[in-house]
Amino acid sequence: MSTLRFTPVALLATAAVFLSSCASQPSAATRVQMEAEAARAFNQMRASMPLTTDRPTIDFVACVSQAVVEVLEPPYNDIDWELAIFEQESVNAFAMPGGKIGVFSGILKVTENQHQLAAVIGHEIAHVTAGHSNSRASRDDLTRIGINAAAVILGGGYTGATYTAQQALAYGATFGITLPYKRGQETEADVIGLEYMARAGFDPRQSVPLWQRMGMASGGNAPAEFMSTHPASSTRIENLVNQWQKTLPLYNQAVAEGIEPDCGPNPRAVVNIEPAEEKD
Repeated sequence: MSTLRFTPVALLATAAVFLSSCASQPSAATRVQMEAEAARAFNQMRASMPLTTDRPTIDFVACVSQAVVEVLEPPYNDIDWELAIFEQESVNAFAMPGGKIGVFSGILKVTENQHQLAAVIGHEIAHVTAGHSNSRASRDDLTRIGINAAAVILGGGYTGATYTAQQALAYGATFGITLPYKRGQETEADVIGLEYMARAGFDPRQSVPLWQRMGMASGGNAPAEFMSTHPASSTRIENLVNQWQKTLPLYNQAVAEGIEPDCGPNPRAVVNIEPAEEKD
């Protein structure tokens, strides 16, 4: 069974440089080697940015994350997952090969409850289990990882600020280099993540208000859909609703089996999302 341990981890710009340096030998990016590189980057991250020390926040995020990783399939249900909560306003989260999960505290303002946070965690883990990280093991893809890591530091993840930071880092580069995942991979991660959260006893219907709130938080600063690998909120919501026929039975079965996580209220939830200010 998967287990999760909370590890003090922080994010530093040097991690972006480190990940970019992997691009010199793309042929060596096997699964084992990628996990080793991810572990090194994760270790570099843990020495730099402030971490959440608030116990209710730690317990809440750890509870949700643990519930999700417990329903993973082999080989991901037999590893010791690590969790880090960064004290950062960025609305973001990530997962890395080898069982690493990072959550930025800013995303807790957008996720109203445990179900919505589970949608985020499930999505990020799905990128790992679906092999999206491995598929990026080429020179351009590894460069993209580095650009995105730096952009997360400068920007704000799902709010659209990351896109602006990426433009600053790689203006004039092709979209394939500048952006982290292909749009199809984002959609696939949504679908798989929805199944994870449902099997873990979280209501998949809560993914809709989550992305509505994400859209509100973006304040119109998110790039147009055709310029981004992340599907537009309206498209994303439609795709998620189309999955309910499959995921609601999974959720109902979990509840019938007594799988109902009780992680308590989100200690940092914000009822009314303030749209981000548009920049000139």
